[in-house]
Amino acid sequence: MEMIADILLVAGALGAGFYCFVLARRLNRFNDLEKGVGGAVAVLSSQVDDLNKSLVAARAMSDGSTKSLEGLTNRAESVAQRLELMMASMHDLPAAPTKSPRINEESDALAEALTANPKSDTKPLDEPEKPASGLMFVRHNRNQSRVA
Repeated sequence: MEMIADILLVAGALGAGFYCFVLARRLNRFNDLEKGVGGAVAVLSSQVDDLNKSLVAARAMSDGSTKSLEGLTNRAESVAQRLELMMASMHDLPAAPTKSPRINEESDALAEALTANPKSDTKPLDEPEKPASGLMFVRHNRNQSRVA
């Protein structure tokens, strides 16, 4: 009986040794740097490093663009304020002086000549011009444009 127990014990030990040998070979293939997961991990690691470098470069570029755009926006806002002041000051100008009688006679003669010539492409002077449609300037709320 002891002999049978020893034979079974040796057979179990040999089976366990063979099983360990098979697992060791599979683990070596699994960690192989060219074909296995080890190679995939190495490739992914290098790609992560490249992406980090690209991200740092893109962030630096966007920061520079943001500063440049901020400066241009501030400059445009100051120019817009100056233009608004100029437009407002245009309303304060006195009305145009009336024409002298001689100029009125010349303009009347010119108006008669234009209305007498139907082939002329110009509009007669007595037709009023149509006002421009739409707003010329739209003022935006400056607090809305500066979103952090």
